[in-house]
Amino acid sequence: MHLFYAPDIKDKEYILNPEDSRHCAKVLRLKSGEGITLTDGRGSFYYAKITKADAKATEVAVEETERQEKPWPFHLHVAIAPTKNMNRTEWAIEKMIELGVDRITPLLCDHSERKTIKPARIHRIITSAVKQSLKAWYPQLEEMTQFKKFVEGEFQGEKYIAYRDEQHNKMLGEFYSPSADAVVLIGPEGDFSRDEVALAIEKGFKPVNLGKSRLRTETAAVVACHGLHMLNEQQGV
Repeated sequence: MHLFYAPDIKDKEYILNPEDSRHCAKVLRLKSGEGITLTDGRGSFYYAKITKADAKATEVAVEETERQEKPWPFHLHVAIAPTKNMNRTEWAIEKMIELGVDRITPLLCDHSERKTIKPARIHRIITSAVKQSLKAWYPQLEEMTQFKKFVEGEFQGEKYIAYRDEQHNKMLGEFYSPSADAVVLIGPEGDFSRDEVALAIEKGFKPVNLGKSRLRTETAAVVACHGLHMLNEQQGV
């Protein structure tokens, strides 16, 4: 399946953006009459035929639309402090999308080494991952948010902070209720500060252990995402 992201698709006729048009006509070498699939990122696939293969503006005609139920039965929000080497965070985002995530918020923490991000680049990473993993659901990317502002926000479902010490050492599975919506906080390379952990707990976040090993930021994000999916699958949700 050749999948293209078309967030603004509405009608039976559609023109791919210049980047996708070039990929379609020049890289894949698809011709008029050949089929491709589009997704709006909101749960629908559009099966279409190419009517004009053009490297700048490939035109397609939609022949069939299929609604896809979201493969995971809960809303997953991961808030992650971007790493100094942004490639590592981009890798984590890519893997979380492959697993299934609904919302991603970059966090600015006390120990953050990276204080800015390039949303346009991250959107390209997300788009590529959505297409590669054949997803009909496009996760929402939020702007970088201060830790304090984030934890003081309103959330539906269960709230977790990936952090452990001698006092807090319970596993995610000891708290999580299968099928429940969840938000998980993943800290920077220097971990959350004690003040941040105390504030998160005060606001209802439960500290959770993601395993016996000490994990990098990007690994912790993927482990948390995979762990929540596995807890649901084990319960047949």
